[in-house]
Amino acid sequence: MKVALMVAEKPALAKSIALFLSNGNLHSRKGRSGSCPIHEFEGNLNGERVKLKMTSVCGHVNSLDFSAKFNNWDAIDPGELFSATTIHKEANPKLHIVDHLSQEGRGVAYLVLWLDCDKEGENICYEVIDAVSKSNRVPESNIFRAKFSSITKVDIERAFNNLGKPNKNESLSVDARQELDLRLGCAFTRFQTKFFQGKYGDLDSNLISYGPCQTPTLGFCVERHDIIQTFTPEPYWVIDTSVTAGSVSFPLTYSRGRIFDQQVAHTFLLLIKEHSEVTVTSVKQSIHKKVRPQAMNTVEMLRMASSGLGMGPNHTMQVAERLYTSGYISYPRTETNSYPTNFDLKGTLAAQKSNTVWGEYVRELLRAGPNSPRKGVDKGDHPPITPMRSASEAELGSEGWRIYSLVTQNFIASISPDCSYEKLDVNFSAGLEEFNLTGSKVVDPGFTAILHWQKMEDDIPSIKFSKGQTYPIKEPRLVQKATSPPGYLTESELITLMEKHGIGTDASIPVHINNICERNFVSIESGRRLIPNTLGIVLVHGYQKIDPDLVKPSMRSEIEKLFELIATGRADYHAVLRHAVSAFQSKFKYFTDNMDYMDQLFEVSFTKLSETGKALSKCGRCGRFMKLILQKPTRLHCKQCEETYKLPQNGSIKLYQGNTCPLDQFELVVFNAGGKSFILCPYCYNFPEIEDMVKNSGCNKCPHPTCPYAAGQLSVTVCQTCDTGDLVLDPNSGPSWRMSCNEPRCTCVVKIFNGAVRVTVSPDTDCENCASSFVNVEYNPDKTPFKNDNKVTGCVVCHPELSLLVELSRQQFKRKGRGRGKGRRGRGRGRGRKPRNKDEALDQYFV
Repeated sequence: MKVALMVAEKPALAKSIALFLSNGNLHSRKGRSGSCPIHEFEGNLNGERVKLKMTSVCGHVNSLDFSAKFNNWDAIDPGELFSATTIHKEANPKLHIVDHLSQEGRGVAYLVLWLDCDKEGENICYEVIDAVSKSNRVPESNIFRAKFSSITKVDIERAFNNLGKPNKNESLSVDARQELDLRLGCAFTRFQTKFFQGKYGDLDSNLISYGPCQTPTLGFCVERHDIIQTFTPEPYWVIDTSVTAGSVSFPLTYSRGRIFDQQVAHTFLLLIKEHSEVTVTSVKQSIHKKVRPQAMNTVEMLRMASSGLGMGPNHTMQVAERLYTSGYISYPRTETNSYPTNFDLKGTLAAQKSNTVWGEYVRELLRAGPNSPRKGVDKGDHPPITPMRSASEAELGSEGWRIYSLVTQNFIASISPDCSYEKLDVNFSAGLEEFNLTGSKVVDPGFTAILHWQKMEDDIPSIKFSKGQTYPIKEPRLVQKATSPPGYLTESELITLMEKHGIGTDASIPVHINNICERNFVSIESGRRLIPNTLGIVLVHGYQKIDPDLVKPSMRSEIEKLFELIATGRADYHAVLRHAVSAFQSKFKYFTDNMDYMDQLFEVSFTKLSETGKALSKCGRCGRFMKLILQKPTRLHCKQCEETYKLPQNGSIKLYQGNTCPLDQFELVVFNAGGKSFILCPYCYNFPEIEDMVKNSGCNKCPHPTCPYAAGQLSVTVCQTCDTGDLVLDPNSGPSWRMSCNEPRCTCVVKIFNGAVRVTVSPDTDCENCASSFVNVEYNPDKTPFKNDNKVTGCVVCHPELSLLVELSRQQFKRKGRGRGKGRRGRGRGRGRKPRNKDEALDQYFV
């Protein structure tokens, strides 16, 4: 029996599809990637009975990056990145997705791709094909593409019975966008970050980034800020009065509106005051309609979630993705807001009739018959976002329910009647001056009965006005007011501007907004208004002084049109990419040549490094104190040497007892983050002086053979959490002693020997059982937990008394026959063999 491999974009999606196609009769097993199980069952494909294997990836299989040579910020000129070699590498090597696909693809006759049905999905299709081809080149005629918009049995079976082919052109358009964004984003970002972080201390941002979509997005926010800051209020006057009918007063609107000349306004006031009554000159009553909403696309969902629910676009998309993969809503990334002609409106509506919140309204709508939806735009991608089944808040949780309700209520409203209301328009006169009174009354609430936030309030006067009637008016008065600037942009307004100017896609708009917030370019205030920070304002003004195109939305929209030509097969991928890269390379050179214009703005907005921070530790070169700059990125700056040294981020830094590094004489500092701390030398952290030491590492990874703070002297045993690092004694942690893993990403911290007065490591004495280094533990004689003495030397894993004072029990330690580097890293170049004495150890490293 032939075998077909089917691949979805996410594990949950793969499981749902497999359950639908197998009717629940399947076998599941684990593969090379523990995150992506395989579901096996039998079915019919291409007219024959085959064995189907359903698995998944976790988003993109590969990511685009520069080759290792070009990833060194200090050694490579950013301008070289426009012509640098790029490579595709596995997006998340720890998941082993490539090996997983290659292994499962061995011997299969068919490959069926169930990736998301958008351009990114097409790109992932070809990443999957490349991974499978490492073990099996499936014929092109046997590679199929499933097109679906929702995770329902009907839609999945329809897609399986109508398989198509992946779209190479759409995939190439994504490749072009990725490469252009990588080259120009990295070139501008590296240049700006190095230039400004090397001069100013209070930027408060780890990365001063540029992005072809991100920067125009920031430009919209700064443009509104500039309008507000340069706005000059202008005084104007209005005439305030009201009409009294019976015991009720109604405010009147003066027909001349705002008057910007006080003398003229006073003249009109005197003319009105000549009359104590006003006469009704016309009464008009008419029926109006408030039109029901269109079908919901991604941008509309993001707008409504931000303005109505107070949820950010990035968060909204994450919640919508979860609802989609769980089968509650249709695919949430679509530009279409028009239902297909064959869309089952009645069936989708009927699925909601038992819902406890809006079920009664739905049943009434089904009895009356749903209205035809408004005409929208069909972009040819996916149908609008709709509910796929009924749900409750208990099923979805608070956030999931809010987005589900938004989608469902909008769908129901889109096929509900329009809201109709009666409008009253009464005109009055006082001599030659005219006034107006309006009001409205709901006749049929229509869709506003389900979209409560769009509900209209009745404000029609209870008095019946007739032409020719006269009514006394309240004493008119002149009220002075002033024009006011517009408010800062809301997320909803920003999304509208981005869509209008073609900045980003329905999938990437939330990412760009999130980026400008995370980079400290803007802050989100109440009402989800975006307030630009000083850094964001200065950057945009700097671009405008050097090259306004860099921040204008028109440039990106033109590039997007070129990418669309690739997607539709009307332009050559290589030609478009060469043209776009060349254009931005010229702009980059002009930008760097004229950087002084932007630097002038930074100079008046930020503080120079030499004037920032507080004295902390001594420089090993000049012996003067270096200043600790706490604003992001945290770093040390030596004013005398004019050098800046990067430090670990997101933690605290303090001086370590005035001790110095034996290699460069820089004073050591201690970094602490979440209970895990380590000692580091500022110079070695940035410029490692020992061959085996990794850049941006602390003393807990330093292989120096004699330094008392290096891993060679303090490493105890292998880490049990990550199995790649060593547990290193923290000499600064007493009396609450602890060991922590020296792998930066590992969070393992082991508490040991609480209350001991002294703990040291014997690096030259190892345990015969597990190869861990012996430790020397000393307690006060009156507080010792040991039976016979207050001092004990032994192995933390195997010693019967010491192991009881360690957070992990003896059984939990893995005995791998290799401790602190034996058979793995060793103590240096003489790997696997312990030096006989310190002179030999020094020879191994420095001779």
